Amino acid sequence: MLDFATALANLLAAARRVREFEHLDLLAANGRVLAHDVISPLAVPGFDNSAMDGYALNIADFNSPPADFLLSQRIAAGEVGQALAVGEAARIFTGAPIPAGANAVAMQEVCTVNDGRVTVTMLLKNGANIRRAGEDIAAQSVVLTAGTRLGAAEIGLVASIGCPTLPVVPPLKVALLSTGDELVEPGKPLAAGQIYNSNRYALHTLLQTLGCAVTDFGIVADDRAATIELLTMAAEQNDVVITSGGVSVGEEDHVKAAVEYLGSLDLWKIAMKPGKPFAHGRIGEADFIGLPGNPVSSMVTFLMLVRPFLLARQGVTALDPVSLPLIAAFDWKKAGDRREFLRVRLNAAGQIELFPRQGSGVLTSMVWGDGLVDLAAGQTIIAGDTVNYLPLSALV
Repeated sequence: MLDFATALANLLAAARRVREFEHLDLLAANGRVLAHDVISPLAVPGFDNSAMDGYALNIADFNSPPADFLLSQRIAAGEVGQALAVGEAARIFTGAPIPAGANAVAMQEVCTVNDGRVTVTMLLKNGANIRRAGEDIAAQSVVLTAGTRLGAAEIGLVASIGCPTLPVVPPLKVALLSTGDELVEPGKPLAAGQIYNSNRYALHTLLQTLGCAVTDFGIVADDRAATIELLTMAAEQNDVVITSGGVSVGEEDHVKAAVEYLGSLDLWKIAMKPGKPFAHGRIGEADFIGLPGNPVSSMVTFLMLVRPFLLARQGVTALDPVSLPLIAAFDWKKAGDRREFLRVRLNAAGQIELFPRQGSGVLTSMVWGDGLVDLAAGQTIIAGDTVNYLPLSALV
């Protein structure tokens, strides 16, 4: 079997980055991937300003400052004050420009005002509570690099430098197919031996979360000709074709033979659990990915292998999942021969609990859990050991 790290490296090496881009308004760019670096045309802040409500002061000697200052003016945000002479103060508000001559701001809580004079009850340092021009962003500096996934902070940052649009990678077009005559869509009655198609809905949702434009081809029958016809159509219209089920070597699993007929296929038995059967190949210009049919295997292989592949195709540079070293509150005494991803959750004590049933068909484990423990082949766990915890929130 192919070890997990090698499989992931092979998959990422095959990821062809999308070179096209489009400009979007900021409010439409959430979740998209930046196509080019963003360079700030200006400094932020654009001028020295007050970090708080208080009093701007002109102090001649910070070692022996005067006890009180002559209050000469009031400066609100958006206004420009007059220069301060030595020993003068200006009432100033957060974000207001620092007047010429002022070299510190005293917060209003340490000041009292009587008869037009401001008394300051604490010593200040030169530059106290003044936000300097350009201290956040220097003019002509790179504020975001190509490959960044855009969220609230990134979009707000771009707005702060006055850019109304962003160059972003267009959404990957992904075709999704489910295989198996045993599958039935929710809402329809089940006959003997049939199951509801959960993979379609889980994978569709995960793809949307990654910003992909999904075309759902539904269920393809266990028939070679029908499989070839549907895969051909899907590959012609999309960048990536993803199937769940049908990539093993059973005589009713036609996806493998159909992809080999239409293009090329690498069928990997990956040393990971859940999720051993996995396929990657090409149909024309489209990438093909075949996921296992068991619902937990399908989700875990998607999160750990397909997710970074799709992000890499969009040019994302930060692909490594967030991991945290946390304490296990469970034992895992059987050393396996595959890298295993255990469904777990964080308890009130800040330790990791294990879902009692770790089978590849137990989808409730993905709902109960809030993360995965990345367990190396041959590794065992005794309660109190430190484990590598991957929060699902960082993966989905």
